[in-house]
Amino acid sequence: MIELGQGPADTDLIKDVSDQSFMVDVIEASNDVPVIVDFWAPWCGPCKTLGPMLEDAVKAARGAVKMAKVNVDEAQQIVAALSQQGLPLQSIPTVVAIYQGRPIDMFQGAVPQSEITSFIERAVKAAGGDASGGLDDAVTAAEEMLEDGAAVDAAQTFSAVLAEDPNHAAAYGGLVRAHIAMDELDQAEAILNGAPAEISASPELEAAHAQLELAKQASNSGPVSELEAAVAADENNHQARFDLAQALYSAGNGQEAVDQLLELFRRDREWNDGAAKAQLMTIFDALKPNDPVALNGRRRLSSMIFA
Repeated sequence: MIELGQGPADTDLIKDVSDQSFMVDVIEASNDVPVIVDFWAPWCGPCKTLGPMLEDAVKAARGAVKMAKVNVDEAQQIVAALSQQGLPLQSIPTVVAIYQGRPIDMFQGAVPQSEITSFIERAVKAAGGDASGGLDDAVTAAEEMLEDGAAVDAAQTFSAVLAEDPNHAAAYGGLVRAHIAMDELDQAEAILNGAPAEISASPELEAAHAQLELAKQASNSGPVSELEAAVAADENNHQARFDLAQALYSAGNGQEAVDQLLELFRRDREWNDGAAKAQLMTIFDALKPNDPVALNGRRRLSSMIFA
């Protein structure tokens, strides 16, 4: 299991900056990582909302950026210097990302948290950094563990990531899938149901939900050979073909499962309230977006729908 340490202390990441400390805490500090400069004032209402949101985003980046808070009422020299360099503070709040002594991005006014996050990510990317503070690398390592069959180690790593970022959707979805791999379906469902609202509709959790549904079906699927015989005996036995597709998928034969469902859709797309299409979409959602089975299956299904 990968050990994840704590990020830098908040006092190292976020500082109140004056005319005297601007050169050290912003310009020189920006030689290492981007510095997000928040120009604010005590009388500015939007500043009181934006400031804490910025601080949360900076902390979430775990050292990939720093933040400098500049009270414009007390830092007139900084305001004048920026104006001379073509960055007049026409309104506040104004937020500027500075890297290697130069402004690389900025915005003015209060904006949603999602835009703040994107702003931070752009600044980090411009400096060649990792806005997750190494958490994304840990998730990638955990995914490799899961693919290699080390589900317990993967679950521990996903949990460690979530301990530091409870809203890390990839880690949350990975933890659910790790418990599915350990055949702990009730635990996987409990984790999925407890997902934070902020990430509950994320693609990672949607995929985990689809995989959980397929895993539940697998526990009730019948023997492949018997279902194949039933379909061979009556090609219009739609229930047998549907059950065969479930059994094939649970046995690891995803392509064959998709083939059977597409054939069922071709024969009777409305059977059982469109069950074939619904099952196909569940399989596609469970697979990675670039999986050949999903890509080819979606194309074939689309061609049937719009034929």
